[in-house]
Amino acid sequence: MSPNNDGTDGPYRARIPADIDAPDKILYGLTFRQMAILAVAGTIIYVGWQALHTVAPMPVLLAAAIVIGGVTFGLAVGRRDGLPLDVWLLGGLRHSRTPRALASAGAGHTADVPDWVDRGDTKIALPAPLKLPAEAIDRDGQIHLGGTTSGIVAATSLNLGLRSQGEQHASVDAFGRWLNSLNAPVQITVSAQPVDLASHAAVLADGADDLPHPALATACADHAEFLAELAAHRDPLRRQVLITCRTLGADTGEHAARRRADDTARALSALGVTTRVLDGAGATAALAAAADPYRPPRHGGLAAPGQTITSSGKQNLP
Repeated sequence: MSPNNDGTDGPYRARIPADIDAPDKILYGLTFRQMAILAVAGTIIYVGWQALHTVAPMPVLLAAAIVIGGVTFGLAVGRRDGLPLDVWLLGGLRHSRTPRALASAGAGHTADVPDWVDRGDTKIALPAPLKLPAEAIDRDGQIHLGGTTSGIVAATSLNLGLRSQGEQHASVDAFGRWLNSLNAPVQITVSAQPVDLASHAAVLADGADDLPHPALATACADHAEFLAELAAHRDPLRRQVLITCRTLGADTGEHAARRRADDTARALSALGVTTRVLDGAGATAALAAAADPYRPPRHGGLAAPGQTITSSGKQNLP
């Protein structure tokens, strides 16, 4: 065990505030954004008062100023679903104007309606072009995002409760060193995905007869039966940890994202976890699983974008 700040041995504890991302308070407990909203509303009220105080009755101007000031104050300090009220209203406005149906389209896609579409006298909501943030995925796993690239590192989880105090301190220090070394955005995604035990059981049952010893064949068949029974009565899940490393504008190298992913994998290996930098097929499968996590993975994986799909078998054509 490492010593505490007071020189005694024991578990080291440090207070971490929960609101580390909270904006700074500028004046009277209000943030800069809130002060800007109130300042704009105050300017509008002052300009309106100067322009209309000679032509409009005083009670009408006071009522209008109270209504505008009250609505603006509620907009500045109010919150909904953990978001500032102005951000929440702006998100709702964008969502209401977003098309409900999207379709994949190429770079030269236009909104022109084909001649064979009979719209008649009613307005038919046609699908809007689907614009994904990822443009392409290289064979080495680099994901092109416009002017930047990203790499994905898959890692296993770590249970600190099963480790000693010294091992816990060493793991936390190693994780802290990796965090302090970052100079570009990094995203850590932890998700739970279903495990397809039925397919594993079928593969084991088919390969049991090919084992060289009868005892191995019996053990393999018993394990396949156990997996099949477990899949019939349970829905097992596995935890997946993905670390996405993104490059900055200054990193213009051809393999900058791959290099950052390799550095991240080496740094996190000091924690005692197993890390693996995903290649093109692995990154494609990870993105597909993020879009639909409860769909079982396809046998043989998914083809990466731009990869030619071939078949070694022959097909009989009618």
